[in-house]
Amino acid sequence: MTRLRLAGSLLLAGLVGLTACSGGEQPPPTAVVDRGVVSTGVSASGSLVSITQQNLGFTEGGRITELLVEVGETVAAGQPLARLDDAEARSKVVAAQAALDQQQASLGKLTGANTVEAAQTSLGSAESVLAATRDQVGAQNAANDTAVERAKVQLAFDRKQLAAAQEKLETDRRACKRSGGSTATATPDPATPEPDAASSGGGLLGGLSGGSGTSGGSGLGAATTDPACTTVAADEQAVTTAKGQVIASQTALAQAEGTRDTGAASGRVSIANAESAVADARSQLTGANNDAPADVAVQDAVVADARNTLADAQRGLDDTLLRAPVAGTVSAINGAVGDVVPAASSTTALAPGSDARIPQAVGSASAASGTAGATGGGASAAGGAPFITLNDLQTYQLVVPFEESDAARVAPNQTVDVTVDALPGVSLPATVVAVAPTATQLSGVVSYYATVVLNRTDPQLRDGQTAQADVRTEARNGVLRVPNTAVRQEGGRSVVDVPGDDGAPVTRQFVPGLVGDQFTEVRSGLDDGQQVLLPQATVAATPGGPGGGGPGGGGAGGN
Repeated sequence: MTRLRLAGSLLLAGLVGLTACSGGEQPPPTAVVDRGVVSTGVSASGSLVSITQQNLGFTEGGRITELLVEVGETVAAGQPLARLDDAEARSKVVAAQAALDQQQASLGKLTGANTVEAAQTSLGSAESVLAATRDQVGAQNAANDTAVERAKVQLAFDRKQLAAAQEKLETDRRACKRSGGSTATATPDPATPEPDAASSGGGLLGGLSGGSGTSGGSGLGAATTDPACTTVAADEQAVTTAKGQVIASQTALAQAEGTRDTGAASGRVSIANAESAVADARSQLTGANNDAPADVAVQDAVVADARNTLADAQRGLDDTLLRAPVAGTVSAINGAVGDVVPAASSTTALAPGSDARIPQAVGSASAASGTAGATGGGASAAGGAPFITLNDLQTYQLVVPFEESDAARVAPNQTVDVTVDALPGVSLPATVVAVAPTATQLSGVVSYYATVVLNRTDPQLRDGQTAQADVRTEARNGVLRVPNTAVRQEGGRSVVDVPGDDGAPVTRQFVPGLVGDQFTEVRSGLDDGQQVLLPQATVAATPGGPGGGGPGGGGAGGN
């Protein structure tokens, strides 16, 4: 019977008691049809457990040399908790390291480790030099190509300047002739060719008449007095200067092309030398590695095995220090400095949908051990209790077993009211997290564990307290309802008794809806505020007991 049903029964018994103890004829008790919650539910008792629990112990047994925490202390993840005597573990690490060094030395003898390492170093150096040489040659070639292109651009520009100067000279000469004047002009030697890419500076200057119109013995004509012809001499000087610039640009281009070609050839030689050095280094490395492949493979395996042995020994040394895997509160320590603890063993049964333990499964082990503070399996110390228990006491869960008929009505996300036996008057809201998919036999009863998480906590809560979970499997709010104690069945119909005009009971049929644990939903047939009669029982009055007792109120709490 659920706690909700029990409350309804006590209500009815109280009403009947008041009637029986009145010592006389009393009006029948009544209740009022009202609006409220109609719900059904199931209940079960269990124990509060922390939302997570870590049962900790050492991988290998040994003597405790340090306890670094106390019961009730809050620890962080990774914090050291306790230490075992590690002398033997350190000795194993030293021996394993010596064995590894020995096997690596044997492998070095087979492979000529020094020669191989030297050859590998030489090859690496040669490859680095080759890469650097290629980069340098590439950069130099690019710079030389750029210089050649610039020289070509400069030559093209200077040739355009020469052509412009020559055109201006011819234009001015024609203008002078048309004006009928004369000028002292430098007459070019017809036998002297125009400057080109093969011309030298001396040829160009030799093909020109030197001096100006006033120089003696230079072949110039007589000075003109016509002002229109005075610019011809300046034009001739500009042509001479432009020809010299063209010759200089041709020379610069030839030099740039020569530098480019020479640099490219030199770069090819440098790269070839570097490639030859890499090939020689590879050949030396191949020769150094060409030693008894089968023997080398066997010794490689021996070295790998020795390395694994060292890793195992180091792990054994690390395991002599117990650390907290997660943050939490130390709730139990089963051991003291100087005690010898065995290796951790067994496992902890977890509640469905959670990391919390199942209290009953834990209780059987701890009860057998008789060790105070033992709360779970997992890393068991002497006597079967875990060496250190670490809990998250910020949030609690209630793990309860439901009979198979009740378990069929429980589902995740249902609302739960949790009451704690040690805290009268305290009711905590909670939610169903999960229901176990498989059954557990508890004292011959098929049961299914359900995990209920509290939606808020209370500072008075303690791990292991007995609590009851009242799960609301179905609920309807704000509906018209009548107490179940007033309802009976007649011919398959739901009826109640209401007071008649003369006070005599009158049977009234109504259409029920959801039948809850304490109330039945009224869909039609009864009105809000209408009184209904409750059943009476004849009980011998207690002498001196309380008298009175009159019409009942409008239902007694609950739903």
